Amino acid sequence: MHARCAFRLTRLRREPDAEPGRAGKQGKSVCAAKVHEGGAGAGDAQMGTYKCCIFFTRRFALSDASTPGDVRMLFTRHAGGAPYMGIDELRRYLAASGEAHVDADTAERIIDRVLQERSRTPRFGKPSLTIDDFQYFLFSEDLNPPICHSKEVHHDMNAPLSHYFIYIGHNSYLTGNQLSSDCSDIPIIKALQIGVRVIELDMWPNSSKDDVDILHGRTLTAPVSLVKCLKSIKEYAFVASPYPVIITLEDHLTSDLQAKVAKMVLEVFGDTLYYPESKHLQEFPSPEALRGRVILSTKPPKEYLESKGGTMKDRDIEPQFSKGQNEEAVWGTEVPDIQDEMQTADKHENDILYTQRDVEEDDEKKMCQHHPLEYKHLITIKAGKPKGAVVDALKGDPDKVRRLSLSEQELAKVAAHHGRNIVSFTHKNLLRIYPKGTRFNSSNYNPFLGWVHGAQMVAFNMQGYGRSLWLMHGFYKANGGCGYVKKPDFMMQTCPDGNVFDPKADLPVKKTLKVKVYMGEGWQSDFKQTYFDTYSPPDFYAKVGIAGVPSDSVMQKTKAVEDSWVPVWEEEFVFPLTVPEIALLRVEVHEYDVSEDDFGGQTALPVSELRPGIRTVPLFDHKGLKFKSVKLLMRFEFV
Repeated sequence: MHARCAFRLTRLRREPDAEPGRAGKQGKSVCAAKVHEGGAGAGDAQMGTYKCCIFFTRRFALSDASTPGDVRMLFTRHAGGAPYMGIDELRRYLAASGEAHVDADTAERIIDRVLQERSRTPRFGKPSLTIDDFQYFLFSEDLNPPICHSKEVHHDMNAPLSHYFIYIGHNSYLTGNQLSSDCSDIPIIKALQIGVRVIELDMWPNSSKDDVDILHGRTLTAPVSLVKCLKSIKEYAFVASPYPVIITLEDHLTSDLQAKVAKMVLEVFGDTLYYPESKHLQEFPSPEALRGRVILSTKPPKEYLESKGGTMKDRDIEPQFSKGQNEEAVWGTEVPDIQDEMQTADKHENDILYTQRDVEEDDEKKMCQHHPLEYKHLITIKAGKPKGAVVDALKGDPDKVRRLSLSEQELAKVAAHHGRNIVSFTHKNLLRIYPKGTRFNSSNYNPFLGWVHGAQMVAFNMQGYGRSLWLMHGFYKANGGCGYVKKPDFMMQTCPDGNVFDPKADLPVKKTLKVKVYMGEGWQSDFKQTYFDTYSPPDFYAKVGIAGVPSDSVMQKTKAVEDSWVPVWEEEFVFPLTVPEIALLRVEVHEYDVSEDDFGGQTALPVSELRPGIRTVPLFDHKGLKFKSVKLLMRFEFV
């Protein structure tokens, strides 16, 4: 029992006559409760009763939190001092909150739905909301979501592919770690269902050398057949987004098996497969032009051996999630600062920047000469790793476009001194960044290292979890969750003097975001009563911050509210932003304990799509799955 408990039994009574009091906190037992197995029952849990010291119980009031003062003020202002808000008054409120073209029918439908969900009839003879109804409306995710166009594509989709950040997975077929997990089409299906647009498949000959398997080569991963993966891609490619799916193929095949792949791909996808008539593209097609199509991208197999570097002695395997682990093991380490990563990489700059690659060009040309014509013709996005120095590869080719792949370490080293070269390269070409070879546990890196340099394909292990992956999930909530987010114009511009956006530049503040965290609810519905504390209700606090360029990135937190399933914080935070176009608002909720805090939910939201005003913010678990009930009431204001 923690020090706060201290056997304060003078405030306790034998059940059932216990008075409200405080016995303090005790560390959680692994077997005490499990998340998502149902909320409090109809008996003691609804009464807020907790056992303490075996013979005693404590009872806590579970009354609803009071209405925030800002909500009362808004209601009074727009209701004109009346005890209810009618259709016209609700329209005025919605218009003041930035909702354009809200007609009377829409306002009436909102009122009707609130009253229906609350099992109420209008008190004043016509459709209207009381202050409690109004708060219910504000605290409804469906009626009052936190971001604009949450299900609508609203970016221009007619620019070349190089103008977009693209939702991409790494080793998309793996179910777990990079060394010994099974390969399956299930992770591919899950990725497509959340809007991922780029699927990576590693192709190897099967054991009898007469067919093609998908597996992580030279590991203990169990294979899955290529045809099974292709059929699943075809079935689920466009369930979450109508825009193109790109299949990146890591090719380790003989020419006869390459011919078999070409036949297989054509049979599975048919007219859905897009491939160009010309040998080399001078500009990539647009997402709109490729709507509903599947395209292939691959690189010579010789280069694959270099891209998967790392040895067993470099392993840094983090344990899997379980109750009682430390914060870093459960939620992932705090997202590293990209400036620190570049400074660390800079110490070994010459290892990568100016050293010639150990690639035998004659072998590569020989390999390409033996590629079946049909196989090569199906490749839309030609890809590869640098044959020589990385800085030379970033110069690009004015006559054709291509995809270049760099590891996160290579990118950090190049970015330390050649950030503008990277940005310039990505104006026309595609840049793919992939996790370093020692991330055997399928962890991830800070995606902003790639995004601030214009890298379109920042590849992540989608089967992992942790703070970096939360940022990836949040980033691609933008543009209706279609998997393509248009780059800001300044990232695509070249000035008359030839300069491009400098990720290291000291930029002025463009916007200031004010965020107020009012309250939260839903944990008692989604968690067992004793999940957070055995002897009392939880002590929740919220962490709020920004992920983006280094000068914008920060995290702050509220006070902890003791013994409450419905915490009320009413705290405001101010965030000056230099590059709001790609910034994310980070939100986490934790439960305070003397020994170790517990995780209570998280989300990340694109700052560019936040809806000003008081909004409902649903929270997600550590794997990125949305809780059924857990949500926060927050206010966003841009200055």
